Amino acid sequence: MPEPHPHRRVAAIRHLAFEDLGLFGEVFAALGWPVEYHEAGLDDLAAPLAGADLAVILGGPIGVYETDSYPFLKDELAALERRLAAGRPTLGICLGAQLMAAALGARVYPGGRKEIGWGEVGLTEAGRASSLAHLAGRPVLHWHGDTFELPAGAVRLASTELYENQAFAQGRNALALQFHAEADAGRIEQWLIGHGGELAAAGIDIPALRARSRSAGAELRAAGAGLLGDWLERLAW
Repeated sequence: MPEPHPHRRVAAIRHLAFEDLGLFGEVFAALGWPVEYHEAGLDDLAAPLAGADLAVILGGPIGVYETDSYPFLKDELAALERRLAAGRPTLGICLGAQLMAAALGARVYPGGRKEIGWGEVGLTEAGRASSLAHLAGRPVLHWHGDTFELPAGAVRLASTELYENQAFAQGRNALALQFHAEADAGRIEQWLIGHGGELAAAGIDIPALRARSRSAGAELRAAGAGLLGDWLERLAW
């Protein structure tokens, strides 16, 4: 894990209250890096996305392409596009990964099938050489129905049977994770309540998902922290 550095400011862009930094927040706290949350749809995201040392774009239940229903997405995408073009350290999770893909010019679209639950990702050769190596053989939380094409110049790091593009890197400073490596399984009840309608529509067995979260969450805790710490060490500040 990188040494504590008092001058790294983290901007976390949040789209849904309970989809926060989760386990990753513990890593930043241990490093002594201050985190400031910015609420998408309410706050002006241009300044934090321009000025923060590290930006983390978090998840949410809306689609990148739903700009007519959620006009704030246009401004968020524009600010994110500028940040990525400048090569500033940026991490995207689930919706955040899809926003990164769109900001890099790739198509984001409904995948046709929900991928919800705990499961491993298959790492590519590049993935095994990346910070994602910490996830090898470990389950992560999947919770999405949209997917994206691989942006031009990006490197695919992980796939699953349902969706080929599960993670990509764009240079050293941009990492997009379709899945949730930050999920704190001890707070899974918030997800089960908050996404109750989606779970019902997808025919997900909620008690089974709750039980699986208890067993899989412990494995993810160390792996997720390892992934983030390793990636932070590789950044070109």
